[in-house]
Amino acid sequence: MPVTSIDSDVESLTMTLVADFPVPPERLWAVFTDPRQLERFWGPPGYPATFDVFDFTPGGWAKYHMTSPQGERYGGAWQFVSIDPPRGFEVIDAFADENGEPIDGMPSMRMEFSFDSTPEGSRLTNTTFFDSAEALDQVVAMGAIEGSRLAMNQLDAVLQDLRSYAQGKGTQLELLDDQHVRITRLIDGPLDLVWRAHTDPDLMRKWLLGPDGWQMTECEIGDTVGATYRTAWAPEPGTEGEAFGFDGEVLLIDAPRRIVQTERMTGTDLPSTTNDLSLYEEDGVTLLTLLIEYPDAETRDMVLATGMIDGMEASYARMEGTLVR
Repeated sequence: MPVTSIDSDVESLTMTLVADFPVPPERLWAVFTDPRQLERFWGPPGYPATFDVFDFTPGGWAKYHMTSPQGERYGGAWQFVSIDPPRGFEVIDAFADENGEPIDGMPSMRMEFSFDSTPEGSRLTNTTFFDSAEALDQVVAMGAIEGSRLAMNQLDAVLQDLRSYAQGKGTQLELLDDQHVRITRLIDGPLDLVWRAHTDPDLMRKWLLGPDGWQMTECEIGDTVGATYRTAWAPEPGTEGEAFGFDGEVLLIDAPRRIVQTERMTGTDLPSTTNDLSLYEEDGVTLLTLLIEYPDAETRDMVLATGMIDGMEASYARMEGTLVR
């Protein structure tokens, strides 16, 4: 994880994040000054950012919103104060309304980004200056420290090209905290086909099977927000196991890049999860990222112990072999 420290200091009224990366400062500069690259990490998992305005000039504005798994939008705005390529830049950071305008009564902060060379690559230092201890406490209480850590720890995938970052590594699991895991898999194929593979019942029946010896018996897709869905599987003759299925509700659709659903094992009293699937294409390959929210660590560990990741890898490999190529 690239973040090495995040510290808040009441005496100096600052919050400072430090992160180290194996790339030159010019690469960090490029990531932080390109809105399309910023969108891939500015916002913690489950709250991706969309930059609607990005006028990268002194006095210009960057306006963005983050979208929660439930479709709620949270706005932010930067006004650029100074720009010193490729060493860094300074902004006034504010909470924003649906029109991208700073919200009265919410704190505005001065924020500095600096990019410095290190023997291993470069160091990002992000320092936020507050007007009062109350403003600092308010932002920290809103989860700024953990949210910043989770957001910046997504930068590794952006600094490298997708093939270097994920090709040949199979299905990867990261434990983000007690309730959240992130699963990634590079699919050797275009985004539109990977999206259809997740939303077309006929295609899903060809690959979403887990280990060999299973068949999908039900595949009802929810294609609008609020719709329900159901999937079910059964062992083929000679394969051990019992039939099972999942059902849930669609919370968010942003075709062809993101879909969020609840998921519950059909016919049980097990708690449901929230599954947030996002897709990103680069150079003909698509990075699939699945963020799963569990009710607690016990449920998380119980589900992962079932061999879920191995089953997902078998399915994703089947997708590549039968659909994409």
